Amino acid sequence: MANSSSPHVSFPVTSSTSPYSDIRENPLRTYLLGIIISICGNVLISISLNIQKYAHVRQSQRGSKPYYTSVLWWCGVVLMGVGELGNFAAYGFAPASLVAPLGCVSVIASAVISVVFLKETVRASDIVGGSLAVTGTYLLVTFAPHTSTHITAQLVQYYAISWHFLVYLFIEVVIFCVLLYLYKRRNVKHIVIVMLLVALLASLTVISVKAVSGMITESVKGHLQLIYPIFYVMLVVMVASCAFQIKFLNQAMKMFDATEVVPINFVFFTASAIVAGIVFYQEFEGLALLNIFMFLFGCLLSFLGVFLIARNRPKIKHQERTFIAMDKIPGRRHTDKVQPEAKTLTYGSLAAKLMCNRAGQTDDS
Repeated sequence: MANSSSPHVSFPVTSSTSPYSDIRENPLRTYLLGIIISICGNVLISISLNIQKYAHVRQSQRGSKPYYTSVLWWCGVVLMGVGELGNFAAYGFAPASLVAPLGCVSVIASAVISVVFLKETVRASDIVGGSLAVTGTYLLVTFAPHTSTHITAQLVQYYAISWHFLVYLFIEVVIFCVLLYLYKRRNVKHIVIVMLLVALLASLTVISVKAVSGMITESVKGHLQLIYPIFYVMLVVMVASCAFQIKFLNQAMKMFDATEVVPINFVFFTASAIVAGIVFYQEFEGLALLNIFMFLFGCLLSFLGVFLIARNRPKIKHQERTFIAMDKIPGRRHTDKVQPEAKTLTYGSLAAKLMCNRAGQTDDS
């Protein structure tokens, strides 16, 4: 009678009526389900991005209506929402250290779709990068931890007050404050600074997303977790970290080209997710040294593959500044451009105009 209230005995009672009983009793099936959901979600995200890109191209060619009036563009947005929802659900079944690196599937699928449907040129780096990414993905799936912890509110509370997570959180907060000071006060706009800010926020996002997704999964299986305050604490952390992460990521996209932001963000995000899974959820506990080495080697291959695929992609051509050639003005013999360089101190000032006028007078004399 004393053991009748324990969670281990309650599982068989609900197994006859719950459709998720087989998943609970077979950890390997749960693990594979998380992998499949993550891969499908990343493929849907890549399809949605290419659909939105195609809608933008078509609307720009027609030049009649804005892109948000296109039904095709909205279809892409809906597909992206479904894909992100799939990634969110995958954290409830598979380890966070595995779901995050599987984001390279989106890069691979996007490259294939852009070549097949958008008729982009296939490069040698695309083939090599795709091969490395596929090989790395195979190693990740093979050597990642094959056990996924059933996330409950009590377990999340226990992990949240553990000493190693508190030390990790303290170090992360200190580093984040230093980087934010350099970025805001010292005006250091280096891409590594911005992407490190995104990565530090991403680690909290991964922890909170897995906690929320895991507790929702357990609630669906029949063990209600939504009545505990820790669920709503993690929900607030997830929303806040996602919002600030998107903010810094958009700033990075404004300052730097996408070919730089995408691979660096993938590497930093994956590394932060792996560290967060190891520190908070202790996902590498009891894992063999060979598995750890091969898992990290698979991550390295995926990183190299993504860099090769994103390297030297066509960049958006910015409109050049208009210059006035002096040979187009009657009575002028000066044929050089009179607009000063943008990097000079007198650019756009009254002194620059006086210098130009003085130069013109000298040529006429």
